[in-house]
Amino acid sequence: MVKKPEVLAIIPARGGSKGIPRKNIKEFAGYPLIAYSIAAGLHANTVTRTIVSTDDEEIAEVARYFGAEVPFLRPDDLASDQALDLPVFEHALDWLKKNEAYEPDVVVQLRPTSPVRPMDCVDRAVTMLLHNPEADSVRGVVPSGQNPYKMWRMDETSGKMVPLLHVPGIPEPFNAPRQILPHTYWQTGHIDAIRPDVIMNKNSMTGETILGMIIDPQFTIDIDTPKDWARSEWLVWHGGLEYVDPAKKPRRQIPARIDLIVFDFDGVITDNRVWVDENGFERVAANRSDSLGIRYLLQAGFEMLILSTEVNKVVSARAKKMGIPALQGIHDKVTSLQELLKERQISAENVIFVGNDTNDLECFGLVGYAVAVGDSQPVIKRAADLVLSQFGGRGAVREFCDLILETKKNRG
Repeated sequence: MVKKPEVLAIIPARGGSKGIPRKNIKEFAGYPLIAYSIAAGLHANTVTRTIVSTDDEEIAEVARYFGAEVPFLRPDDLASDQALDLPVFEHALDWLKKNEAYEPDVVVQLRPTSPVRPMDCVDRAVTMLLHNPEADSVRGVVPSGQNPYKMWRMDETSGKMVPLLHVPGIPEPFNAPRQILPHTYWQTGHIDAIRPDVIMNKNSMTGETILGMIIDPQFTIDIDTPKDWARSEWLVWHGGLEYVDPAKKPRRQIPARIDLIVFDFDGVITDNRVWVDENGFERVAANRSDSLGIRYLLQAGFEMLILSTEVNKVVSARAKKMGIPALQGIHDKVTSLQELLKERQISAENVIFVGNDTNDLECFGLVGYAVAVGDSQPVIKRAADLVLSQFGGRGAVREFCDLILETKKNRG
């Protein structure tokens, strides 16, 4: 019997992110950002152990919940903005050797900031390294979006430009057709597979012989700013990519045909608060921008409905104001929705449901596409195909309406 190589996946996740506070455990498309890298380690057939290196106990708790080991907390001096990968990995390997007599054959780095990975990403990199004994490491790359042979350095005083790179046999590569220039690649944070000896004895995260593993550029994500975050979530929800998902189920896409959009009321149309006077009269808060979004959908020909367990007349009053029908006082939402679809001869796969609380969960399972507002209950977010960034009654409906209209526009 040939012993299976010991492959250790390490996920570095410090607690002091400043660009996006608490970035590593902030919800990204319904799950903590770090959960995607943990899932990549656990999903890979070649990885035998997945650990998180962090200085933060809250991150450690989240990591353990999603299945990673956290055998230690790293020292504070390895958790600053200036901390490099190398000492973090040296510390992890040294700790595991001293405390557990554990020494892996391959170390894999899975950065949380590149959460969307192809299904075979980790296994491909590990296998490439194992099959090439001369290699020190394997690094994930994508074709460069901009060709560096057409880039320049500029003297800040004179403004004079000098080509960044030269190509033997091509005197002016910056004037040459792109097709005749050498292919170039941009390193990503998806995957690094490294021999431990390179880290511990050569004091490097790559060594000298580095193999490039080309990744489909559609998966290119590197989250450093809030704008990166929004763009990346859009890719997760609507990019149609087959990626390692901590939900362990593929996210459904917005139906090509939408016959009905159903909204819950409390916590979706409203912000879930209620004002009650001494006579028991109730008032709720809604968002005028949401109403305008509904109007745009009506003008685009979409059928909509409010489905609510609430008996107060405020539901029908608000629905009338928005111009859509309402079914209220509904005890069993999913049964009522099933009966409605049967009556209208609408296929459930062509229905979108927007909800926020646990009594919407069965409806999520019935329809073709489930949407949760930003402040939904955690179980609803996990079950949703899309988690909106805005909260119920505070712009979530408008965000959803704009998304549907943009999707329709893009699909022609």
